[in-house]
Amino acid sequence: MKHLIIFMVLVFTLSAEAQIPVLESYNQVWTAQSKNSSESMPLGGGDIGLNVWVENGNVYFYVSRSGTFDEHNTLLKLGRVKVQLEPNPFKDNEGFRQELVLKDGYVTVAQNNTKIKLWVDVFNPVIHLDAESDVPVNMIASYESWRYKNRDVKGKENNANSYKWAPQGDIITYQDSIAFENGGLKFYHRNREQTVFDVAVKQQKMESVKGQMMNPLKHLTFGGFITGLNMKKAGTYSGVYQDTDFKGFRLESIKPSKKHQLKLFLHTNQSENALDWNNGLKDQISAYKSKEKKAEKNTQVWWNNFWKRSFIFTQNNGSKEQDSVYQIGQNYQLFRYMLGCNAYGTYPTKFNGGLFTYDPVFTNSELSFTPDFRNWGGGTMTQQNQRLVYFPMLKSGDFDMMDAQLDYYVTLQKNAELRSEVYWNHKGAAFTEQLENFGLPNPAEYEWKRPEDYDPGMQYNAWLEYQWDTVFEFCNMMLEQNEYANKDVKKYNDFILSCLRFFDEHYQYLAKKRGRKTLDANGHLVLYPGSGAETYKMANNATSTISALKVISEKLLKVSSESLTKAEVAYLKAFQNKIPPLNFREIDHQTVLSPAKSWERLNNTEAAQLYPVFPWELYGVGKPDLEVAQNTYFLDEDVLKFRSHIGWKQDNIFAARLGLTGEAAKYNLLKMANAGRRFPAFWGPGFDWVPDHNWGGSGMIGMQDMLLQEANGKIYLFPAWPKNWNVHFKLHASNNTTIEAKLENGKLQLLKVIPEERKHDIQNVLELSIEEKTNLN
Repeated sequence: MKHLIIFMVLVFTLSAEAQIPVLESYNQVWTAQSKNSSESMPLGGGDIGLNVWVENGNVYFYVSRSGTFDEHNTLLKLGRVKVQLEPNPFKDNEGFRQELVLKDGYVTVAQNNTKIKLWVDVFNPVIHLDAESDVPVNMIASYESWRYKNRDVKGKENNANSYKWAPQGDIITYQDSIAFENGGLKFYHRNREQTVFDVAVKQQKMESVKGQMMNPLKHLTFGGFITGLNMKKAGTYSGVYQDTDFKGFRLESIKPSKKHQLKLFLHTNQSENALDWNNGLKDQISAYKSKEKKAEKNTQVWWNNFWKRSFIFTQNNGSKEQDSVYQIGQNYQLFRYMLGCNAYGTYPTKFNGGLFTYDPVFTNSELSFTPDFRNWGGGTMTQQNQRLVYFPMLKSGDFDMMDAQLDYYVTLQKNAELRSEVYWNHKGAAFTEQLENFGLPNPAEYEWKRPEDYDPGMQYNAWLEYQWDTVFEFCNMMLEQNEYANKDVKKYNDFILSCLRFFDEHYQYLAKKRGRKTLDANGHLVLYPGSGAETYKMANNATSTISALKVISEKLLKVSSESLTKAEVAYLKAFQNKIPPLNFREIDHQTVLSPAKSWERLNNTEAAQLYPVFPWELYGVGKPDLEVAQNTYFLDEDVLKFRSHIGWKQDNIFAARLGLTGEAAKYNLLKMANAGRRFPAFWGPGFDWVPDHNWGGSGMIGMQDMLLQEANGKIYLFPAWPKNWNVHFKLHASNNTTIEAKLENGKLQLLKVIPEERKHDIQNVLELSIEEKTNLN
């Protein structure tokens, strides 16, 4: 009996160890202090992001917030905070523990019977630090600012702003206002009247309508106030962290205590009167007193609900190790957490680092710049990259988090329409790639040295010329919110119509400049010159553009026909008749998708011929002619040459959507593997920066599509998922449907579908015969 009990305990222990992980399995626990800021943990909530680390016994965190753009459109951090306890409980690594608690959204640092807890209020822009110790200790909290003085921005450092490699005169990051006040410390940056907006308007010959344009930078003011329980000012000091000199402003406890609290109130506004920001901050601090008792609980409930609405947990069959299959589930959760930290930002999460960049020298040893640096600009939206950050939020059900990205575009509509009126005297919103947060092309990409007779509405840029169509991917997200969650999207109707109208009117305008007719012999638009992503240049009828026009016009009619006027419905139906057909060619006697009808050169490495697969979903599991898209994936020489898992590359998504299980597994394992940095989801730099958010976003999409796809009313379960990978997931599908499933040892152990009637639409691909799988298309 004794041996039997031991055997049963051993069997139970082994089986328990091999179980699919749960959320708590992915908490990041560090038992040694960090060497520097590159070994930091992300923490955030609402629209605030912190990088938290412990170095030489001191707790540090960088503070970032959505929308804090300076005069040159650099996305500035709000500063660095350093917290010291005396006597210091964090002298060494003996018993040290730093943990990111995902379920409740906070970070703890503990050692020697002392614990510091950091959390960010999701519903109010307030950062909390709570310290407890068994013995009374003093706390010194210092605000460290490298913007205590004006700083010249030279050379490559301008890649962090809108001037990039083409600064116009001296570029200065102006100093912040920092002062002790009322037992705390107030700090803020206020933009001057003249900004890069004014420079771009003049450069791009838009001065005649400048008064009508939205300007997000003029007098934008952002900063905050640090205060602590029983804290007083304790002077200033100077120092250098990594490559950057700074000035520190100290607050210290009045007397030793077993408990200490520190709060940072953040405030942003834009107004002509400088006092408005200060008064707004005071009102915010005063109003928070009535909210504070419930703030921590409300924040925890928000994070708890966030994790309940979607997840993917993974493990190899029978494995107890944190191997490659374990890692993709872990890093899916960690990256989604990072996206959740900017759930309610005024501006979308930036693809090139989000809220969690750190000292650039740890990404590139040659870039000894301030912590404000990130490559590819602060207020510049590279749309091809941004889309990958937000597409996964559909299947994860994070619809509330998509507003920051989608509403951002609506604010730019007027400026984009003014471009069409000024340059070409026609209607429609003209959105370019490398888009500023005021709707004009990035000034450096627009180019300063231009031929005098060159179209002022065009970017003089070999990569970006005639690339107008990426905006439709955001239109698609707008419409899919209705398809997934029955969300009312009529507020986007006018925006989407304007984007379609631009293509209709602009390509007829261009045709008139070439000849007498505006349409081809079949009554179709001639989409020339065009662009297949940034790659197939001077394209005629790019397949990616045709797919976009087809899908968006059809979805808008399907989703919003009741809220459109009769004239708008008639216009859309007539427009659909003008859309040219997709392009095909033959390789090795097999039909494949062609990137365009014709093109003149290649300028990048995007597989635009597979855009009908992703993002446009014209081909996929359960859809017609699947083999045509599969042939393209395997036979097209450019597709093969471009293939990679790095950064924004989407081969993992293409493979998943085409039902290519082996290929999808290969590229998603590569894509979502540990990043090689202490925090495993700090990928990059790839083609962009660290942490690379379009790397993580494309990885999320690929994993989602391996698990769940839809076609013609059917929901396909495990369309590209290896049978020997255990998984427990919950994802969202169309018509307000959620699917929770658990696959263990090749068997479906759990299937929960809400609403239950949609269970009849589920098709488990793993249970199909080879012949049935072949007939899926």
